[in-house]
Formats: sequence, C-alpha cells, structure tokens
Amino acid sequence: MENSQIPGKAASTWTGPAREQAVQRMFTAIARFYDLNNSLLSFGLHHSWKRKAIAHIPSYPGTQALDLGAGTCDLAILLDRHLQFSSKIVAADLNVAMLRVGQQKLRTQQLGDRITCLQMNAEHFTFPDQSFDTVTAGFCVRNVGNLPQALKEICRVLKPGGRFVCLEFSRPVSAGFRKIYDWYSFHLLPWIGTVVARDGTGVYEYLPASIRNFPDQSRLCGLLKDAGFQTVDYHNLTGGIVAIHVAVK
Repeated sequence: MENSQIPGKAASTWTGPAREQAVQRMFTAIARFYDLNNSLLSFGLHHSWKRKAIAHIPSYPGTQALDLGAGTCDLAILLDRHLQFSSKIVAADLNVAMLRVGQQKLRTQQLGDRITCLQMNAEHFTFPDQSFDTVTAGFCVRNVGNLPQALKEICRVLKPGGRFVCLEFSRPVSAGFRKIYDWYSFHLLPWIGTVVARDGTGVYEYLPASIRNFPDQSRLCGLLKDAGFQTVDYHNLTGGIVAIHVAVK
C-alpha cells in the first residue's frame, strides 16, 4: 500500500521519512483552517496554554530565539511581545503552507523585521552550535520522524544555560479524566475537525493517535536528559492534557 493511501491514524506509529511525509501532506491540507480548529477543539484554551509556556522564558532584551514548528506563528508572536519587541526570532517549520499563513499574520502586524520565517527540518538545523538563547516548540515535537535526533539538535543550537520550553499534549493525571478525554479525542474531535476543515487526509484521526503514542511527562524528561540537557522539569496544565517541559542546557 502506498503511503498516501494509509489513513492518518496509522501515521502516528511511523518513524522517519514516512512519518514526515504523511504529516506534511496532512498539515498542508488543513493550513487555512488550522487556527480556527485549534480554538474550537481546545475550547479556546490553547491561547492560555501558550501564554503560560512563554512565561517560563526569561525576558531579556536582545534575546536570540528560535520557535520550532512555528506553523502559523502564534507562539512566535507571543514570544516577541514577551521579549519586549527587542529581540530577533526565527520561526521555523517544515510545512510551507502553514508558514504562509504565519507570514500573512506577520505582515498584518508589521512584525517582519523581528520575526523571520524559515522552512527547516527539526532533525537537521542549518544553524551553527550555540546560536540561540532560547528555543520554543508548541505542539510540534510529537510530529517529528526522529524525536531523539530533534532533541539533540535543539540542545546543540542552544547556548550554555539556554532554555528549551516545550508545550505539548501529554497524559492526563486522573484515570477518570483520562477516559473522558480519550472519548472526546477519538470520537468527537475527529468529527468536528474533519467537518470544519473539509479534510479527507485523516489528520484529525492522526492527531489523537499521535498524542497517545507520544512519551508521557516522565518519559519526555528522560529523553531530554539523554539529549544533553542538564536540568529538566515539567508543569501540567488542564489536568495533564498539556504539559510544559522546561529544559536547561
């Protein structure tokens, strides 16, 4: 069976180029509706989650920052505001369609002089070692083909003492809440997302499956330490639906 014929749910278990290609096809198909569905499917909570993640970054003028998996640039724009409009930010994503939506936001808000959009693979940065003071990633790292390699690259491009703030879906703490969340994720969410985006790629089946297959809070801490980070901590949001991991090089 060709990769393009495999439903989105199956893609969540792949690794390497096959996963990367499938994910890119799916996100290209929904780029125009991504922001709308984010708000609908999270009941608007994603705005609060992103603000709380950014709050873990020291606010120093002149900070060199990389927002990985920037997509439509929401997190990069919040980061610019947090850093007092005085820093240089690179918004990197592999998906061109998502970045185009983000670039339109930057033009509208006249932020193009401080936020630069680049197409880039998280597993193979073109930046020199120790290029950034901080790296952020919002709902991105579970989509990479080789997670350990991507985490090593993030650590490599950070300066000593630099901070990686990772906002990602995780594992709800309460077993009862986890059952409710799973029902919503695997039944209601795919239906709403598919209807709104008029999508036939299976991306809204892929998303909950990718969350279930992603390392939980403790396992991600372990992967970050294996990648070379000295200290790692996490903070659960909304009962553990989402977690903020803060890793310092």
